[in-house]
Amino acid sequence: MFSKVKTGDLEVLEKNRYGGAENNNFLPYLQLLNWLKSECVLMRSFLKLSRISKLKNNIIRMKSLFLSVAVIVTTISLTCCNQKEVSSNNEVSQEVMEQIFEEVKTPFKQGVVFQHPDTSKMIDSPTIFRKEEVWYMTYIVFDGQGYETWLAESQDLLQWESKGKILSFTENTWDANQKAGYVSLVNTEWGGDYSVEKYQSQYWMSYLGGNSVGYESGILKIGMANSNTLTDSKEWNTNNTPLLSPEDEDVRWFENKTIYKSLVIRDNEKHTGHPFVMYYNAKGDTANYESIGMAVSDDMLSWQRFGDNPVITRGNGICGDAQIAKFNDIYIMFYFGAFWKPGAFERFACSYDLINWTDWEGEDLIAPSEPYDEKYAHKPWVIKWNGVVYHFYNAVGTEGRVLALATSKDLKND
Repeated sequence: MFSKVKTGDLEVLEKNRYGGAENNNFLPYLQLLNWLKSECVLMRSFLKLSRISKLKNNIIRMKSLFLSVAVIVTTISLTCCNQKEVSSNNEVSQEVMEQIFEEVKTPFKQGVVFQHPDTSKMIDSPTIFRKEEVWYMTYIVFDGQGYETWLAESQDLLQWESKGKILSFTENTWDANQKAGYVSLVNTEWGGDYSVEKYQSQYWMSYLGGNSVGYESGILKIGMANSNTLTDSKEWNTNNTPLLSPEDEDVRWFENKTIYKSLVIRDNEKHTGHPFVMYYNAKGDTANYESIGMAVSDDMLSWQRFGDNPVITRGNGICGDAQIAKFNDIYIMFYFGAFWKPGAFERFACSYDLINWTDWEGEDLIAPSEPYDEKYAHKPWVIKWNGVVYHFYNAVGTEGRVLALATSKDLKND
């Protein structure tokens, strides 16, 4: 749908093709062309002095030289074309970013759509999926001790009913007091069926885990739970060791203090060389702010960090809670920002390869504007269903910490 060729690509191609003083990659080609040019001049002089018996051999040599020139010029042209393709893949044009914004924006706030049955508890971080024509949502609850994970269901995305707990506190485990879960392998297709994929006959859920009591206190790590049921309010298996920890030997500079929310998707195209990709936000001891990093896996249990730096960061405040959607050939990352400007708000970035991301610099997707989200409007889960975009988010304001909804269509007056 969208062209990957950006304005200015042709100018860059021309500059690279003909070379400037700064373009050292092409100096060997230019030197070789100059040598061939001198050889051709020498051949013309030599032919004038050669006898007729040697003319045929000299002509063959000249043809060979000119063929070499043609091969080199073709190689340079292909190299330039490849550089153009890589450049366009690594950056999404402003025009495309604006088209994505128009596609995903949700200007109509529908209000609070879900509170926990015990309204004194704080809820957070929805993950929404669909099975057998019913919508489901995992969400996390903080009760003063730590996080636990619950399940809710809906017929219409507007009315939700809590079904029960699926990740609970335990005793004497690395994750005893923190189990904030996020269902893995949800279909990322924009406007798709939002089903959850099984892997090795199990459903999977990454989670924030820790054994310290309090709100996101202590050293937090990423765990992985699994279950053979997705929609029953039964405890998931958490008898696995942490996947990623800020205490790992290969930990990076921006994540060596603590790790927060995670998202695991399947990448059928294997842009990273691996089928499973994780995005998570983390904080470092020298980088006292949250950024979004990547990890990859071949089996959902063994994970390795990908790259040396965050894929999304502002160097200040928070960038976190990524969700991925694929719209045609564009990957959209919904995430929230906080404190690098006042408040907490919803943002997005785009990529052609899941690795290199172009951050949206325009207006927020969601920002505080109502009493129920006057403090924070953040932590997204965004879907498109029957032509309507539904943007669920955590709202903090006069109603406490609840889940609110904004849509692309005014459902109240429909």
